[in-house]
Amino acid sequence: MNSRTKKFLSYYKPYLGLLIADLACAFVVSAITLMLPLCIRYITINVLEGNSQSPLSQIYAVGAVMLAMVIIHTLCDMFISYKGHMMGAYMESDMRRELFDHFQKLSFGFYDEHKTGQLMTRTTNDILSLTELYHHGPEDIVISVLKFLGAFIILMYIDVKLTLIVFLFLPVMAAFAFYYNKKMNVALRVSKDRIGDINAQVEDSLSGIRVVKSFTNEHVEKEKFAYANKRFVDSRREGYKSETYFHEGLVGFTQLITITVIVFGGAAIVDASLELADLLTFFLCIGILIEPIQRLVNFARLYQEGITGFDRFMEILEVEPDIEDADHAETITQVQGNIEFQNVSFRYKDRYGYVLNRVSLVIKPGEYVALVGPSGVGKTTLCSLIPRFYEVSEGRIMLDGRDIREITQHSLRKNIGIVQQDVYLFAGSVFDNIRYGNMEASEDEIIAAAKRANAHDFIMALPDGYDTDIGQRGVKLSGGQKQRLSIARVFLKDPPILIFDEATSSLDNESERAVQDSLERLSNNRTTLVIAHRLTTVRNAQRIVVLSEDGIKEQGTHEELLARQGAYANLYHMQLTI
Repeated sequence: MNSRTKKFLSYYKPYLGLLIADLACAFVVSAITLMLPLCIRYITINVLEGNSQSPLSQIYAVGAVMLAMVIIHTLCDMFISYKGHMMGAYMESDMRRELFDHFQKLSFGFYDEHKTGQLMTRTTNDILSLTELYHHGPEDIVISVLKFLGAFIILMYIDVKLTLIVFLFLPVMAAFAFYYNKKMNVALRVSKDRIGDINAQVEDSLSGIRVVKSFTNEHVEKEKFAYANKRFVDSRREGYKSETYFHEGLVGFTQLITITVIVFGGAAIVDASLELADLLTFFLCIGILIEPIQRLVNFARLYQEGITGFDRFMEILEVEPDIEDADHAETITQVQGNIEFQNVSFRYKDRYGYVLNRVSLVIKPGEYVALVGPSGVGKTTLCSLIPRFYEVSEGRIMLDGRDIREITQHSLRKNIGIVQQDVYLFAGSVFDNIRYGNMEASEDEIIAAAKRANAHDFIMALPDGYDTDIGQRGVKLSGGQKQRLSIARVFLKDPPILIFDEATSSLDNESERAVQDSLERLSNNRTTLVIAHRLTTVRNAQRIVVLSEDGIKEQGTHEELLARQGAYANLYHMQLTI
């Protein structure tokens, strides 16, 4: 048994009691199904064709027994249908939760390489197909095996030759089913990939709907969606073709079996080697024999859909996080904020060259340092290495004299506050979004954080104040308002280290002043790194570090760097002339 099979079966463990009850009901259903034709045969041979003294009373007695069996059969079927499906839903929920938890562990590098829509498909559609498999899988196997063996024994008891003739069809049916089952598996895998592409396209288009409309490129998005949609339809065409051959071919075989029984059974009656009552019972048992075959056909479809989804589920679950806590990693509490880069180099997996090359930099506790330079020299990357969003390729980063790889990620990031240019706000209220900085904060603490971020006044002017719903990604707010909410969130977190990633570059002058004021208030007495696009916003920095493709070009105060007439002075004068 391989590891994936063990993993597949492990999801039954919490629900073994429910599974046993489900299989017990399946056993009862199978047994009753086999007993009903025998009851009919008993009435036909022993009562109707026999010399019973009280045939009516015997018919009523057997009828009462059959009625009781039907009631039990119905109750067991109801249990299987309801409780069995719920067991599948519980297991699906467990898998979805495990996958979502795993998503939280994966680093930025993973998300750089995967589309959100594809990941959503694996969390929804792929796992959804497993519900039916987990429920019907064991039940279908038990019912099919019991009914098949039981019907075979009864058929052999009635007429050995006719039974053997019928069973000559089975090897051919098995080979036919195996061949088309394999083709179905390939088609289903492609189909799941294609629906993932559709989800990715929809997610991308809808997320950027404002850009789409502003450039009047609705037709472009329609064409991209039509292309993804057509590929999905083409994949389903192959899937349905294989499924049609598979299903209808097996139905054709079962009809051939019925014709065979009619022809050879009729001939046996003419030769007086078979009684009419036995032929009637034989027909009923052939129906029972065919039903497990049809059930196995359905199981094969569920298996292919489910196992394809499970394989895609496991592909993600088997991805190891790029960044994990070391076995000896420690939790930090009292952070001073002394950061030191020691010959740090970094490159992304899909790139050959280094984004950062042997960078050494010391930032003292409470120091306000600005990072400037042309786009693409690694300013954001440098700051992303501190909270270990990415792992250094070479060298090391020290925090208060300790390698950050020896610190737990949770406690490291707990002590770092980040304000980004592209603010992400969650759908919900203003209150909920600020509280994200500290989920245990009181209402008074949240309001205090908003006031310190210059956000309280505009929040109170909203229709419902702090309870106002701001829409998906805060679409109901302006850029400056969203930025101040993100700063309030960091105020609430109250970290000793701050990173500002071009937090004011996309704002108008009035919003920039309000945000800049709150940023300066927030950075007071904290180790602060600012990635600056507008150099006028960092003139008051204690130190300005100029990055280039070759690493640190120069560093110093605003006045010192201007006096040198170097790279910083060129950048500064260039912006003044724009």
